[in-house]
Amino acid sequence: MSELEDVRDRLMSSLRRETPQLKRNDDYFEGEQPLKFLAPEIEQQLGSRIAELVVNLPRFGVDAYEQRLDIEGFRIGGSETYDDELWAIWQHNDGTLMSQQAHRESLALARAYAIVGEGDDGIPLITAESPFEAIHEDDPRTHEVKYGLKTWQDEDKNRWIDLFYPNGRTTWVRKYKSSSWTFDSEEKNDFNLCRMVPLVNDPRVLGRYRPGKFDQRLGRSLFHDIIPLTDALNKNMTDMMVSAEFHAMPRRWATGLKEDDFLDEATGKQLDTFSLIAGRLWGVENEKASFGQFSEADLNNFHSTSKLITQYASMLLALPSHYLPFTGDNPASADAIRSSETQLVKRAERKQTVLGARWERVQRLVLMTQGVPDSPELRQIETKWAEASTPTVAQKADATVKLVTASDSRGRSVLPIQQAREDLGYTAEQQARMSDWDVENASDPQIVAANRGLANIANSGIG
Repeated sequence: MSELEDVRDRLMSSLRRETPQLKRNDDYFEGEQPLKFLAPEIEQQLGSRIAELVVNLPRFGVDAYEQRLDIEGFRIGGSETYDDELWAIWQHNDGTLMSQQAHRESLALARAYAIVGEGDDGIPLITAESPFEAIHEDDPRTHEVKYGLKTWQDEDKNRWIDLFYPNGRTTWVRKYKSSSWTFDSEEKNDFNLCRMVPLVNDPRVLGRYRPGKFDQRLGRSLFHDIIPLTDALNKNMTDMMVSAEFHAMPRRWATGLKEDDFLDEATGKQLDTFSLIAGRLWGVENEKASFGQFSEADLNNFHSTSKLITQYASMLLALPSHYLPFTGDNPASADAIRSSETQLVKRAERKQTVLGARWERVQRLVLMTQGVPDSPELRQIETKWAEASTPTVAQKADATVKLVTASDSRGRSVLPIQQAREDLGYTAEQQARMSDWDVENASDPQIVAANRGLANIANSGIG
Protein backbone atom coordinates (compact mmCIF):
# COMPACT_ATOMS: atom_id res chain seq x y z
CA MET A 1 0.00 0.00 0.00
CA SER A 2 1.38 3.45 -0.96
CA GLU A 3 1.86 6.36 1.38
CA LEU A 4 -1.11 8.23 -0.14
CA GLU A 5 -3.33 5.20 0.38
CA ASP A 6 -2.25 5.12 4.03
CA VAL A 7 -3.19 8.81 4.34
CA ARG A 8 -6.52 8.16 2.58
CA ASP A 9 -7.47 5.38 5.00
CA ARG A 10 -6.31 7.38 8.02
CA LEU A 11 -8.41 10.40 7.06
CA MET A 12 -11.43 8.23 6.31
CA SER A 13 -11.13 6.76 9.80
CA SER A 14 -10.91 10.29 11.26
CA LEU A 15 -14.00 11.32 9.30
CA ARG A 16 -15.96 8.36 10.67
CA ARG A 17 -14.88 9.24 14.22
CA GLU A 18 -16.03 12.83 13.73
CA THR A 19 -19.43 11.91 12.31
CA PRO A 20 -21.27 11.34 15.67
CA GLN A 21 -20.19 14.78 16.94
CA LEU A 22 -21.16 16.40 13.63
CA LYS A 23 -24.53 14.62 13.75
CA ARG A 24 -25.13 15.88 17.28
CA ASN A 25 -24.37 19.48 16.30
CA ASP A 26 -26.50 19.15 13.17
CA ASP A 27 -29.46 17.84 15.18
CA TYR A 28 -29.31 20.81 17.52
CA PHE A 29 -28.99 23.24 14.62
CA GLU A 30 -32.03 21.71 12.90
CA GLY A 31 -34.01 21.47 16.15
CA GLU A 32 -34.25 17.67 15.92
CA GLN A 33 -32.37 16.72 19.07
CA PRO A 34 -34.05 14.25 21.47
CA LEU A 35 -35.83 15.72 24.48
CA LYS A 36 -33.75 15.50 27.65
CA PHE A 37 -34.86 15.15 31.29
CA LEU A 38 -38.36 13.79 30.50
CA ALA A 39 -39.21 10.85 32.75
CA PRO A 40 -40.00 7.66 30.75
CA GLU A 41 -43.08 7.08 32.91
CA ILE A 42 -44.57 10.43 31.92
CA GLU A 43 -43.77 9.84 28.25
CA GLN A 44 -45.42 6.40 28.43
CA GLN A 45 -48.57 7.72 30.10
CA LEU A 46 -48.99 10.67 27.76
CA GLY A 47 -48.14 8.76 24.59
CA SER A 48 -48.94 10.70 21.41
CA ARG A 49 -50.51 13.54 23.42
CA ILE A 50 -47.08 15.02 24.07
CA ALA A 51 -44.67 16.25 21.40
CA GLU A 52 -41.12 17.48 21.79
CA LEU A 53 -41.30 21.25 22.15
CA VAL A 54 -38.00 22.61 20.81
CA VAL A 55 -36.96 26.25 21.14
CA ASN A 56 -34.14 26.53 18.58
CA LEU A 57 -31.65 28.81 20.34
CA PRO A 58 -28.66 27.26 18.49
CA ARG A 59 -29.96 28.29 15.05
CA PHE A 60 -30.94 31.72 16.39
CA GLY A 61 -27.38 32.26 17.62
CA VAL A 62 -25.77 31.00 14.40
CA ASP A 63 -27.94 33.28 12.25
CA ALA A 64 -27.16 36.31 14.44
CA TYR A 65 -23.45 35.85 13.65
CA GLU A 66 -23.77 34.69 10.04
CA GLN A 67 -25.74 37.81 9.15
CA ARG A 68 -22.65 39.87 10.09
CA LEU A 69 -20.27 37.93 7.83
CA ASP A 70 -20.90 39.36 4.35
CA ILE A 71 -17.99 39.54 1.87
CA GLU A 72 -17.94 42.56 -0.46
CA GLY A 73 -14.65 42.30 -2.33
CA PHE A 74 -10.98 41.30 -2.50
CA ARG A 75 -7.89 43.44 -2.93
CA ILE A 76 -4.49 42.16 -4.06
CA GLY A 77 -1.49 43.35 -2.08
CA GLY A 78 -0.07 46.63 -3.36
CA SER A 79 -3.30 47.65 -5.11
CA GLU A 80 -5.38 50.64 -4.04
CA THR A 81 -8.63 49.26 -5.42
CA TYR A 82 -10.51 46.00 -5.11
CA ASP A 83 -9.82 43.52 -7.88
CA ASP A 84 -12.60 43.33 -10.49
CA GLU A 85 -11.41 40.03 -11.97
CA LEU A 86 -11.36 38.25 -8.61
CA TRP A 87 -14.83 39.57 -7.86
CA ALA A 88 -16.10 38.46 -11.29
CA ILE A 89 -14.84 34.90 -10.62
CA TRP A 90 -16.40 35.05 -7.16
CA GLN A 91 -19.75 36.06 -8.64
CA HIS A 92 -19.44 33.43 -11.36
CA ASN A 93 -19.24 30.82 -8.58
CA ASP A 94 -22.24 32.34 -6.72
CA GLY A 95 -19.76 33.42 -4.06
CA THR A 96 -22.28 35.35 -1.97
CA LEU A 97 -24.57 32.34 -1.55
CA MET A 98 -21.69 29.87 -1.29
CA SER A 99 -19.92 31.86 1.45
CA GLN A 100 -23.15 32.25 3.44
CA GLN A 101 -23.68 28.48 3.36
CA ALA A 102 -20.05 27.81 4.28
CA HIS A 103 -20.18 30.27 7.18
CA ARG A 104 -23.36 28.67 8.55
CA GLU A 105 -21.82 25.21 8.32
CA SER A 106 -18.66 26.42 10.03
CA LEU A 107 -20.51 28.16 12.86
CA ALA A 108 -22.93 25.29 13.45
CA LEU A 109 -20.76 22.22 12.79
CA ALA A 110 -17.38 23.67 13.85
CA ARG A 111 -15.89 23.69 10.35
CA ALA A 112 -16.58 23.75 6.62
CA TYR A 113 -14.33 23.66 3.57
CA ALA A 114 -13.72 25.47 0.29
CA ILE A 115 -12.11 23.70 -2.66
CA VAL A 116 -10.60 25.46 -5.69
CA GLY A 117 -10.41 23.47 -8.92
CA GLU A 118 -10.43 23.72 -12.67
CA GLY A 119 -13.80 24.78 -14.09
CA ASP A 120 -15.25 23.31 -17.27
CA ASP A 121 -15.46 26.78 -18.85
CA GLY A 122 -11.88 27.76 -18.04
CA ILE A 123 -12.93 29.79 -14.99
CA PRO A 124 -11.65 28.44 -11.64
CA LEU A 125 -14.32 26.52 -9.73
CA ILE A 126 -14.90 27.33 -6.05
CA THR A 127 -17.12 25.01 -4.03
CA ALA A 128 -18.19 24.90 -0.38
CA GLU A 129 -17.98 21.47 1.26
CA SER A 130 -19.68 19.95 4.29
CA PRO A 131 -17.61 18.45 7.13
CA PHE A 132 -19.78 15.33 6.78
CA GLU A 133 -17.89 14.66 3.54
CA ALA A 134 -14.53 16.36 4.08
CA ILE A 135 -11.72 16.49 6.61
CA HIS A 136 -8.15 17.80 6.71
CA GLU A 137 -4.86 17.20 8.44
CA ASP A 138 -2.31 19.91 9.25
CA ASP A 139 1.46 19.81 9.05
CA PRO A 140 2.59 19.91 12.72
CA ARG A 141 5.60 22.08 11.81
CA THR A 142 4.05 24.74 9.55
CA HIS A 143 0.38 24.39 10.58
CA GLU A 144 -0.47 24.51 6.88
CA VAL A 145 -2.94 22.01 5.44
CA LYS A 146 -0.90 18.92 4.60
CA TYR A 147 -3.73 16.70 3.38
CA GLY A 148 -7.40 17.22 2.64
CA LEU A 149 -9.95 14.52 1.87
CA LYS A 150 -13.30 14.88 0.10
CA THR A 151 -15.61 11.89 -0.37
CA TRP A 152 -18.96 11.60 -2.10
CA GLN A 153 -21.38 9.13 -3.72
CA ASP A 154 -22.66 9.46 -7.28
CA GLU A 155 -26.09 8.59 -8.66
CA ASP A 156 -24.94 5.04 -9.43
CA LYS A 157 -23.97 4.53 -5.76
CA ASN A 158 -20.28 4.48 -6.60
CA ARG A 159 -18.11 5.99 -3.85
CA TRP A 160 -15.37 8.51 -4.70
CA ILE A 161 -12.45 10.01 -2.79
CA ASP A 162 -10.34 13.04 -3.68
CA LEU A 163 -7.15 13.34 -1.64
CA PHE A 164 -5.59 16.82 -1.87
CA TYR A 165 -1.99 17.64 -0.97
CA PRO A 166 0.25 20.70 -1.60
CA ASN A 167 1.26 19.74 -5.15
CA GLY A 168 -1.67 17.78 -6.47
CA ARG A 169 -4.70 15.56 -6.06
CA THR A 170 -5.34 11.82 -6.37
CA THR A 171 -8.78 10.28 -6.96
CA TRP A 172 -10.01 6.76 -6.15
CA VAL A 173 -13.36 5.10 -6.83
CA ARG A 174 -15.10 2.18 -5.16
CA LYS A 175 -17.71 0.70 -7.45
CA TYR A 176 -21.15 -0.19 -6.10
CA LYS A 177 -21.01 -3.47 -4.12
CA SER A 178 -17.21 -3.53 -4.38
CA SER A 179 -15.09 -3.65 -1.21
CA SER A 180 -11.87 -2.15 -2.59
CA TRP A 181 -10.72 1.24 -3.85
CA THR A 182 -9.42 1.60 -7.41
CA PHE A 183 -7.11 4.36 -8.66
CA ASP A 184 -8.97 6.71 -11.04
CA SER A 185 -6.88 9.81 -11.81
CA GLU A 186 -4.15 12.15 -10.62
CA GLU A 187 -3.46 15.87 -10.96
CA LYS A 188 -0.06 17.49 -10.44
CA ASN A 189 0.77 21.18 -9.92
CA ASP A 190 3.55 23.32 -8.48
CA PHE A 191 1.40 25.37 -6.08
CA ASN A 192 2.97 24.09 -2.83
CA LEU A 193 -0.53 24.78 -1.52
CA CYS A 194 -3.39 22.38 -0.84
CA ARG A 195 -6.51 23.11 -2.93
CA MET A 196 -8.73 22.37 0.09
CA VAL A 197 -9.05 25.29 2.52
CA PRO A 198 -10.63 24.71 5.98
CA LEU A 199 -13.02 27.30 7.44
CA VAL A 200 -12.72 26.48 11.13
CA ASN A 201 -14.79 28.06 13.90
CA ASP A 202 -13.02 28.78 17.18
CA PRO A 203 -9.70 27.08 16.35
CA ARG A 204 -7.02 26.48 18.98
CA VAL A 205 -3.27 26.05 18.57
CA LEU A 206 -3.14 22.42 19.72
CA GLY A 207 -6.75 21.58 19.09
CA ARG A 208 -8.98 20.21 21.83
CA TYR A 209 -8.23 17.02 23.70
CA ARG A 210 -10.49 14.07 23.15
CA PRO A 211 -9.89 10.64 24.67
CA GLY A 212 -6.64 9.38 23.24
CA LYS A 213 -5.60 12.35 21.06
CA PHE A 214 -5.98 15.98 20.08
CA ASP A 215 -8.46 16.71 17.31
CA GLN A 216 -6.16 18.42 14.78
CA ARG A 217 -7.70 21.88 15.31
CA LEU A 218 -11.07 20.83 13.90
CA GLY A 219 -12.86 23.62 15.77
CA ARG A 220 -15.94 23.86 17.97
CA SER A 221 -19.55 24.73 17.27
CA LEU A 222 -20.67 28.26 18.07
CA PHE A 223 -23.47 26.92 20.28
CA HIS A 224 -21.40 24.29 22.11
CA ASP A 225 -21.71 26.14 25.44
CA ILE A 226 -25.49 26.58 25.26
CA ILE A 227 -26.42 22.96 24.49
CA PRO A 228 -27.15 22.15 28.18
CA LEU A 229 -29.18 25.37 28.47
CA THR A 230 -31.10 24.48 25.31
CA ASP A 231 -31.93 21.07 26.76
CA ALA A 232 -33.08 22.69 30.00
CA LEU A 233 -35.24 25.24 28.17
CA ASN A 234 -36.89 22.60 26.00
CA LYS A 235 -37.58 20.44 29.05
CA ASN A 236 -39.08 23.39 30.93
CA MET A 237 -41.29 24.37 28.00
CA THR A 238 -42.46 20.76 27.58
CA ASP A 239 -43.24 20.57 31.31
CA MET A 240 -45.28 23.73 30.94
CA MET A 241 -47.36 22.12 28.19
CA VAL A 242 -47.83 18.96 30.28
CA SER A 243 -48.93 21.12 33.19
CA ALA A 244 -51.29 23.03 30.91
CA GLU A 245 -52.77 19.72 29.78
CA PHE A 246 -53.54 18.56 33.32
CA HIS A 247 -53.62 21.60 35.58
CA ALA A 248 -53.93 24.90 33.68
CA MET A 249 -57.66 24.39 33.19
CA PRO A 250 -59.57 23.51 36.39
CA ARG A 251 -60.01 19.74 36.87
CA ARG A 252 -63.49 18.58 37.84
CA TRP A 253 -64.57 16.13 40.48
CA ALA A 254 -67.84 14.37 41.27
CA THR A 255 -69.12 12.36 44.28
CA GLY A 256 -72.17 10.18 44.90
CA LEU A 257 -71.97 8.50 41.47
CA LYS A 258 -71.56 4.88 40.51
CA GLU A 259 -70.61 3.21 37.24
CA ASP A 260 -74.24 2.60 36.16
CA ASP A 261 -74.86 6.35 36.09
CA PHE A 262 -72.66 6.52 33.00
CA LEU A 263 -74.65 3.93 31.01
CA ASP A 264 -77.89 4.23 29.03
CA GLU A 265 -80.51 1.99 30.71
CA ALA A 266 -82.09 1.02 27.37
CA THR A 267 -79.03 0.28 25.30
CA GLY A 268 -76.33 -0.21 27.94
CA LYS A 269 -74.00 2.07 25.95
CA GLN A 270 -71.81 4.86 27.29
CA LEU A 271 -73.66 8.13 27.70
CA ASP A 272 -72.23 11.20 25.98
CA THR A 273 -73.39 13.39 28.87
CA PHE A 274 -69.84 13.48 30.22
CA SER A 275 -67.10 14.92 28.03
CA LEU A 276 -63.49 15.90 28.38
CA ILE A 277 -64.05 18.88 26.10
CA ALA A 278 -63.71 22.21 27.90
CA GLY A 279 -66.99 24.02 28.44
CA ARG A 280 -69.30 20.99 28.27
CA LEU A 281 -71.93 20.65 31.02
CA TRP A 282 -72.32 17.54 33.18
CA GLY A 283 -75.71 16.38 34.32
CA VAL A 284 -77.13 13.27 36.05
CA GLU A 285 -80.44 12.23 37.63
CA ASN A 286 -78.80 10.99 40.84
CA GLU A 287 -79.95 13.32 43.64
CA LYS A 288 -76.97 12.40 45.84
CA ALA A 289 -74.41 13.47 43.22
CA SER A 290 -72.39 16.60 43.75
CA PHE A 291 -69.84 18.29 41.49
CA GLY A 292 -66.97 20.72 41.85
CA GLN A 293 -63.56 21.69 40.47
CA PHE A 294 -60.02 22.11 41.67
CA SER A 295 -58.16 25.43 41.41
CA GLU A 296 -56.18 25.92 38.22
CA ALA A 297 -52.37 25.85 38.31
CA ASP A 298 -50.28 29.01 37.96
CA LEU A 299 -47.74 28.64 35.09
CA ASN A 300 -45.72 31.76 35.94
CA ASN A 301 -42.94 29.67 37.47
CA PHE A 302 -42.35 28.12 34.03
CA HIS A 303 -42.31 31.58 32.43
CA SER A 304 -39.71 32.87 34.89
CA THR A 305 -37.50 29.81 34.47
CA SER A 306 -37.63 30.10 30.68
CA LYS A 307 -36.63 33.76 30.83
CA LEU A 308 -33.71 33.00 33.15
CA ILE A 309 -32.40 30.19 30.95
CA THR A 310 -32.73 32.35 27.83
CA GLN A 311 -30.84 35.20 29.51
CA TYR A 312 -27.94 32.88 30.35
CA ALA A 313 -27.88 31.57 26.77
CA SER A 314 -27.90 35.08 25.28
CA MET A 315 -25.07 36.06 27.65
CA LEU A 316 -22.91 33.15 26.46
CA LEU A 317 -23.66 34.03 22.82
CA ALA A 318 -23.09 37.77 23.48
CA LEU A 319 -26.54 38.57 22.08
CA PRO A 320 -28.01 41.95 23.11
CA SER A 321 -31.04 41.83 25.36
CA HIS A 322 -33.22 43.59 22.77
CA TYR A 323 -32.82 40.55 20.50
CA LEU A 324 -35.10 38.78 23.01
CA PRO A 325 -37.81 41.38 23.81
CA PHE A 326 -39.20 39.54 26.84
CA THR A 327 -35.83 39.72 28.62
CA GLY A 328 -35.05 43.41 28.22
CA ASP A 329 -36.25 46.85 27.11
CA ASN A 330 -35.98 48.17 23.58
CA PRO A 331 -32.95 50.46 23.05
CA ALA A 332 -33.75 54.14 23.40
CA SER A 333 -31.57 55.31 20.48
CA ALA A 334 -29.14 54.26 17.76
CA ASP A 335 -26.25 54.86 20.14
CA ALA A 336 -27.90 52.54 22.66
CA ILE A 337 -28.18 49.84 19.97
CA ARG A 338 -24.48 50.15 19.10
CA SER A 339 -23.50 50.08 22.76
CA SER A 340 -25.54 46.97 23.53
CA GLU A 341 -24.06 45.17 20.51
CA THR A 342 -20.42 45.92 21.33
CA GLN A 343 -19.47 42.42 22.44
CA LEU A 344 -21.41 40.72 19.60
CA VAL A 345 -19.78 43.01 17.03
CA LYS A 346 -16.29 42.40 18.39
CA ARG A 347 -16.81 38.64 18.29
CA ALA A 348 -18.13 38.88 14.71
CA GLU A 349 -15.09 40.95 13.72
CA ARG A 350 -12.80 38.30 15.19
CA LYS A 351 -14.55 35.70 13.07
CA GLN A 352 -14.12 37.96 10.03
CA THR A 353 -10.37 37.99 10.73
CA VAL A 354 -10.15 34.19 10.91
CA LEU A 355 -12.44 33.52 7.95
CA GLY A 356 -10.91 36.37 5.93
CA ALA A 357 -7.51 34.68 6.06
CA ARG A 358 -9.08 31.49 4.71
CA TRP A 359 -10.95 33.23 1.87
CA GLU A 360 -7.76 35.08 0.98
CA ARG A 361 -6.08 31.69 0.62
CA VAL A 362 -8.94 30.65 -1.68
CA GLN A 363 -8.38 33.72 -3.89
CA ARG A 364 -4.66 33.04 -3.99
CA LEU A 365 -5.45 29.54 -5.28
CA VAL A 366 -7.84 31.04 -7.84
CA LEU A 367 -5.09 33.22 -9.30
CA MET A 368 -2.58 30.36 -9.29
CA THR A 369 -5.13 28.15 -11.08
CA GLN A 370 -5.29 30.84 -13.78
CA GLY A 371 -1.54 30.59 -14.22
CA VAL A 372 -0.51 33.60 -12.13
CA PRO A 373 2.78 32.71 -10.38
CA ASP A 374 2.87 32.88 -6.61
CA SER A 375 4.31 36.16 -5.30
CA PRO A 376 4.41 38.36 -2.18
CA GLU A 377 1.43 40.31 -3.58
CA LEU A 378 -0.66 37.12 -3.79
CA ARG A 379 0.15 36.44 -0.15
CA GLN A 380 -1.21 39.84 0.86
CA ILE A 381 -4.75 39.57 -0.53
CA GLU A 382 -7.26 41.42 1.62
CA THR A 383 -10.92 40.52 2.14
CA LYS A 384 -13.41 43.38 2.35
CA TRP A 385 -16.20 42.65 4.83
CA ALA A 386 -19.45 44.51 5.32
CA GLU A 387 -19.53 46.31 8.65
CA ALA A 388 -20.35 43.91 11.47
CA SER A 389 -22.24 46.49 13.53
CA THR A 390 -25.83 47.55 12.97
CA PRO A 391 -25.57 50.51 10.56
CA THR A 392 -26.75 53.93 11.70
CA VAL A 393 -26.54 55.62 8.31
CA ALA A 394 -27.23 59.22 9.33
CA GLN A 395 -24.60 59.33 12.06
CA LYS A 396 -21.96 57.60 9.94
CA ALA A 397 -22.66 59.75 6.89
CA ASP A 398 -22.40 62.92 8.96
CA ALA A 399 -19.02 61.90 10.39
CA THR A 400 -17.74 60.89 6.94
CA VAL A 401 -18.79 64.19 5.33
CA LYS A 402 -16.95 66.13 8.02
CA LEU A 403 -13.76 64.16 7.37
CA VAL A 404 -14.03 64.62 3.59
CA THR A 405 -14.59 68.37 3.83
CA ALA A 406 -11.91 68.90 6.50
CA SER A 407 -8.44 69.80 5.22
CA ASP A 408 -4.94 69.21 6.51
CA SER A 409 -2.12 71.79 6.61
CA ARG A 410 -1.53 71.35 2.86
CA GLY A 411 -5.17 71.87 1.96
CA ARG A 412 -5.79 68.20 1.19
CA SER A 413 -8.90 66.37 2.31
CA VAL A 414 -8.37 64.41 5.53
CA LEU A 415 -10.39 61.53 4.05
CA PRO A 416 -10.23 60.86 0.27
CA ILE A 417 -13.59 60.47 -1.40
CA GLN A 418 -12.75 56.91 -2.50
CA GLN A 419 -12.07 55.86 1.09
CA ALA A 420 -15.23 57.62 2.26
CA ARG A 421 -17.35 55.63 -0.17
CA GLU A 422 -15.71 52.42 1.01
CA ASP A 423 -16.31 53.32 4.66
CA LEU A 424 -19.97 54.02 3.91
CA GLY A 425 -20.35 50.44 2.71
CA TYR A 426 -20.69 50.88 -1.03
CA THR A 427 -19.68 47.81 -3.02
CA ALA A 428 -16.80 47.77 -5.51
CA GLU A 429 -19.26 47.97 -8.44
CA GLN A 430 -21.06 50.95 -6.90
CA GLN A 431 -17.77 52.72 -6.26
CA ALA A 432 -16.69 52.11 -9.85
CA ARG A 433 -19.94 53.63 -11.16
CA MET A 434 -19.50 56.63 -8.88
CA SER A 435 -15.95 57.13 -10.19
CA ASP A 436 -17.33 57.06 -13.77
CA TRP A 437 -19.92 59.65 -12.82
CA ASP A 438 -17.17 61.82 -11.30
CA VAL A 439 -15.32 61.74 -14.63
CA GLU A 440 -18.50 62.53 -16.58
CA ASN A 441 -19.39 65.40 -14.26
CA ALA A 442 -15.87 66.83 -14.49
CA SER A 443 -16.23 67.08 -18.28
CA ASP A 444 -19.85 68.31 -18.36
CA PRO A 445 -19.83 71.89 -19.79
CA GLN A 446 -22.66 73.14 -17.60
CA ILE A 447 -21.09 71.79 -14.39
CA VAL A 448 -17.68 73.19 -15.44
CA ALA A 449 -19.25 76.61 -16.07
CA ALA A 450 -21.10 76.52 -12.74
CA ASN A 451 -17.92 75.60 -10.86
CA ARG A 452 -16.03 78.40 -12.65
CA GLY A 453 -18.74 80.89 -11.67
CA LEU A 454 -18.61 79.79 -8.03
CA ALA A 455 -14.82 80.11 -8.06
CA ASN A 456 -15.05 83.67 -9.50
CA ILE A 457 -17.54 84.66 -6.83
CA ALA A 458 -15.31 83.26 -4.11
CA ASN A 459 -12.22 85.05 -5.50
CA SER A 460 -14.05 88.39 -5.79
CA GLY A 461 -15.15 88.26 -2.19
CA ILE A 462 -18.84 88.63 -3.05
CA GLY A 463 -21.22 87.03 -0.55
